[in-house]
Amino acid sequence: MRIHLPEKVNMILRTLQAGGFAAYAVGGCVRDSVLGKEPDDWDITTSARPQEIKALFGRTVDTGLQHGTVTVMLQREGFEVTTYRIDGAYEDGRHPKAVTFTADLREDLRRRDFTINAMAYNEETGLVDLFGGLADLEAGVIRCVGDAAERFTEDALRMMRAVRFSAQLGFAIERETKAAIRALAPGIRQVSAERIQAELIKLVTAPHPDYLRTAWECGITAQVFPEFDRAMEMPQHHPHHSYCVGEHILRSMAAVEADKVLRLTMLFHDLGKPAVHTTDAAGIDHFKGHAAVSRDIAEAVMNRLKFDNATKDRVTKLVSCHDCYIPETPRGVRRAAAKIGSALMPLLFSVKRADIAAQSGYQEAEKLEAVAEIERIYREIIMQNQCLTLKDLAVSGRDLIAAGMQPGKAMGETLNRLLELVLENPEYNTKEYLLTQI
Repeated sequence: MRIHLPEKVNMILRTLQAGGFAAYAVGGCVRDSVLGKEPDDWDITTSARPQEIKALFGRTVDTGLQHGTVTVMLQREGFEVTTYRIDGAYEDGRHPKAVTFTADLREDLRRRDFTINAMAYNEETGLVDLFGGLADLEAGVIRCVGDAAERFTEDALRMMRAVRFSAQLGFAIERETKAAIRALAPGIRQVSAERIQAELIKLVTAPHPDYLRTAWECGITAQVFPEFDRAMEMPQHHPHHSYCVGEHILRSMAAVEADKVLRLTMLFHDLGKPAVHTTDAAGIDHFKGHAAVSRDIAEAVMNRLKFDNATKDRVTKLVSCHDCYIPETPRGVRRAAAKIGSALMPLLFSVKRADIAAQSGYQEAEKLEAVAEIERIYREIIMQNQCLTLKDLAVSGRDLIAAGMQPGKAMGETLNRLLELVLENPEYNTKEYLLTQI
């Protein structure tokens, strides 16, 4: 099998080989190349020690010398070059206490997580596949290198990575690997919130975000995201729904674009339903007020997993408004845009369509037509540059001061009152008219 290596990668390999060392592209870049995908980055493994690597290249960065990693810089582009190594005992479920450098490529490959990530390649030797990675790629299987329990005990996050790779590639997790995840899932609580967050984002933005179901089946979510487990246990006996809350969430994620904010919104949008669940005399379930509770849960989970403030703000706003009623009138759409924010309105339309797609099909056409009409009206409003925010008002605080108003709370109240007036009547948004209303 031949893989096309970028010229810079080949140059690094040839330089190391010319220096008397073995060197290969390794890991995810080899996996993606075999699959016909463009790798995001290229990692290189070599028999050369860190100081020997540094001596062969003009510009390097000491990325992690204690673990054998040097970043080689070529025209402002960095390539991680790591010495073959054997990991020592893992004492914290994440890091080896020490590493030992080795001249044996097999020893380096056998410490890696999954067979599909344990292949190496250079143009002279071709593909080095000592653990069946190519066969597992062809079979569509995620399998640990060697003993699965040992791999997951070394680094508990590998359990979540197994699910993430399955979601990205559409692969099944091999039986013994999956059994080891079930048995060792509590160990993932040792992993930092930041690492779990990073894997969760990769999982939910993957081509198969509904494979989060596998994390639930294996007990991972029970440890790091128990709110989702409660959703998987909550049925929805209602004409508008065919699935339990959790299954509806999974299907809604799969129905929306692979955007981080949109996928996270769908993940969180109905998590409040178990807390507000009631059943009427006819046996129909209701979840009144669930959007507000879901918004609070989204904020709590994202705080726990150390999400950035910008993502939290956008997701929580969309969650709180995901099922809000928007009248199919210019006035109703303007008011909704003013409340939600003009930047989030296009995302809200995607959220509403994904929510509908994961429901029962009852009145689906009518629901989608309503969303399309609201979106059409919104586009007209934008094309006409109608005022939706204080920033769009034809008057500002400076204009009010010039008209004799003192800065302070009253000024803010006046500007908000003028905005309300313009939301009702966009033609009133002129400086001349608004100054007559203060």
